[in-house]
Amino acid sequence: MAFTDSIGQTNYLVVGKNSYLGRGIWKYSTAAAIEEPIKPSVCVDYTQLLINGKFVDAASGKTFPTVDPRTGEVITHVSEGDAEDINRAVSAARKAFDEGPWPKMTAYERSRILFRFADLIEKHNDEIAALETWDNGKPYEQSAKIEIPMLARLFRYYGGWADKIHGLTVPADGPYHVQTLHEPIGVAGQIIPWNFPLLMYAWKVGPALACGNTVVLKTSEQTPLSALYVSKLFLEAGLPSGALNVVSGFGPTAGSAIASHMDVDKVAFTGSTATGKIILELAAKSNLKKVTLELGGKSPFIVCEDADVDKAVELAHFALFFNQGQCCCAGSRTFVHERVYDEFVEKAKARAIQRRVGDPFKAGTEQGPQIDSAQFEKILKYINHGLDAGATLETGGERLGSKGYYIKPTVFSNVTDNMLIAKDEIFGPVQSILKFKDVDEVIRRANASRYGLAAGVFTQNLNTANTLMRALRAGTVWINCFDTFDAAIPFGGYKMSGNGREKGIYSLSNYLQVKAVVTPLNNPAWL
Repeated sequence: MAFTDSIGQTNYLVVGKNSYLGRGIWKYSTAAAIEEPIKPSVCVDYTQLLINGKFVDAASGKTFPTVDPRTGEVITHVSEGDAEDINRAVSAARKAFDEGPWPKMTAYERSRILFRFADLIEKHNDEIAALETWDNGKPYEQSAKIEIPMLARLFRYYGGWADKIHGLTVPADGPYHVQTLHEPIGVAGQIIPWNFPLLMYAWKVGPALACGNTVVLKTSEQTPLSALYVSKLFLEAGLPSGALNVVSGFGPTAGSAIASHMDVDKVAFTGSTATGKIILELAAKSNLKKVTLELGGKSPFIVCEDADVDKAVELAHFALFFNQGQCCCAGSRTFVHERVYDEFVEKAKARAIQRRVGDPFKAGTEQGPQIDSAQFEKILKYINHGLDAGATLETGGERLGSKGYYIKPTVFSNVTDNMLIAKDEIFGPVQSILKFKDVDEVIRRANASRYGLAAGVFTQNLNTANTLMRALRAGTVWINCFDTFDAAIPFGGYKMSGNGREKGIYSLSNYLQVKAVVTPLNNPAWL
């Protein structure tokens, strides 16, 4: 899923000196102000919960607002599911698994439904992309040209797997026929985040359904709209009632109800490490259900001394600022060799100044608003931490415009490992550039993190690349690329970035049980 926009030009001017740092700061001119938002050309048709094949109100009758991050204004109100609604959804999923047609259907027929769903995704690409951008704030071009096509690709990938899941015949020391069965695990509870709503929908729902499970999915309260829309398309594709249930709601109520439910057989969660710990605890205290977690990150992006600096700057910029910096694997610790450090910093600053920030529905926009006011304030707080700790603010560091949750692309230099901006997951458009002397030093510093989700290496030396790819403790290492995703490439973390893998063949094991079947053989011809 590599995605790079063209570099646009933005007027800028030099204003004074930073009182913390005593050096000139480049700032945006008034020409960069946010214009009146463009009205999306899509209607919101689905705001209720999807339970047992029907859209229904929450049992409590409650709703909550979902907000346009461009303005902070309410788009619509969505049914607010809680524990009672999770119970209804789990009951529907359990009945669909135990009695319904989905797990009893031939694997080939399941694959055909997944393929038909992918066809419908492509047919409605523009409407889905508009909902995703309206609710989330990411550039429409990113949604329409990258993420929604990838959504269809992922379901075709898992549709292809549906009729290729099988066990083995195992030789035994004696007259026995031994075989293994790969069976669906049952009811899968799934909790997805707001930064990539539909891609996370595909990462969770795709393998679960391909393996013959039924699903109860909780969407993020910030971005419920697109998942409800595409789930209606799933019903249109022929998915049986109860096989997929979607509940919009909040973590402490709906999310915890999934994790602690005694009739949920497996839970998958993508989100923060702190919440992941809660999910794991609730799963253990209930029925010891199987858990996979894709959690936070603070990924190092390492620019070696032999790097082409111009290319490294562009790739490091993409690695951090993509999706408004709201990416769990963002290259948020940019380690640059001391020989090219000063050149890199100046060019990274210039590239950040050129970044086009504005209405995500406007053609050519590279960066939209942050997801909501809480994330907006969190990012600004971390920027202040960086200033207070003595990092050099090269550009940005403040909001853009007076409406919505826009933040200027921010670059810090002279960042040290002990600063919060170098340790914590900021989840925003804040690039921290650190200096290193040699490979051994950068390996030690890159690994000195509680996270281990991803890493990037930029070098022309194959030996250096080989050394780093083996030494870095991360689930993914990109060499001279970043955020290159594919349906077949597994994704997941080391350490406190989670456990288990999503996408690819490895994701199927999350949704399968292995059963050994042993039968005595009477006078076998061979063993």
